[in-house]
Amino acid sequence: MKDKTGEVIKFDFFDKYSPYRLLVVSLVVAVFIIYPNISIFSLERNYLGETRQTAHLLFFIFRYLYFTGFIWILIRYNLRKIKTPAISKRLLQAFLITGIAYLIYVCFSLLLSPKKEWYSGLLVFQFFVMFIFSSLIGHVANLYSEQRRKEQEIEQLRIENLESRYNALTNQINPHFFFNSLNGLTSVIRKKPGDFALEYVNKLSDVFRYILQSDRKGLVTLGEELEFVKAFLYMMEVRFANKLGFKINVPDEKRDLKIPVLSLLPLIENVAMHNTIDSEHHMEVNICLNENLELSVSNPLFPKLAPHESNGTGLKNLENRFMLLMNSQIRIKNDGERFTVYLPLKKA
Repeated sequence: MKDKTGEVIKFDFFDKYSPYRLLVVSLVVAVFIIYPNISIFSLERNYLGETRQTAHLLFFIFRYLYFTGFIWILIRYNLRKIKTPAISKRLLQAFLITGIAYLIYVCFSLLLSPKKEWYSGLLVFQFFVMFIFSSLIGHVANLYSEQRRKEQEIEQLRIENLESRYNALTNQINPHFFFNSLNGLTSVIRKKPGDFALEYVNKLSDVFRYILQSDRKGLVTLGEELEFVKAFLYMMEVRFANKLGFKINVPDEKRDLKIPVLSLLPLIENVAMHNTIDSEHHMEVNICLNENLELSVSNPLFPKLAPHESNGTGLKNLENRFMLLMNSQIRIKNDGERFTVYLPLKKA
């Protein structure tokens, strides 16, 4: 599994626990394992001579260190080497290691122990406890690592799915806007050749540059979006011979708020698409910020005599992008006289 930079995503339970931490765990667990030996030694030391007390003490220290080292190795092996999800295979491997460790301990016990304890039921029980404890630790850690790995894969797939959906939504904007812009350019060249057409082309290039760069952006500042809108508004005003105007009222200190890129483009296009704009119907679009930190885009309604065929793709696209990027919904108000869209903003 790889992230967006191409690096492999890996979750390893053992990476969270250094060998030193495992050593501390082993030292603590070993105390509980040899606790019966501590009790026995405390009861017997009053009946042993000084020499035998020293021998017992040294062997007790050896036993403690041996158990500590064995627990450390067995836990580490379970965490790092045994990756199988099958508990039976894990128990088999851990049992073989425990058996080898038991035989090694017996050999040392025959040489060092003042009393032959290698055959005692207590010793067998102690090794059995270490075997079960380490195997369970390894099995639980493996299950946890596998669960975390699956969660990471699911999260990565969710992000990739959201990105794919967002890119698809963004790509819907470009062809629609492209054809409208060409129609506007044709109209300007026909009616206002020369410098007007040249300035229109310059503004059109600024608009297209912003749109082409939008595929690398999700959220932009309100200031960036409004700067883009200014270039686009010039094109619209020239196209409609100043019969379409815009009034923007957004305080400078609020321009750091975040908004999905290209949020205003479909709203402004819809104004021109669905309304009659001529000398008798001057259109003024108001863009302002309300007290709820929503960007309000409002225009009067001058419905065309022959309504433009539309499937509502622009607003649906906008609603979907706000849900994907901000997990919030836009609000639409139509009172028959004005059409207003409220876009929620996000603090930087």
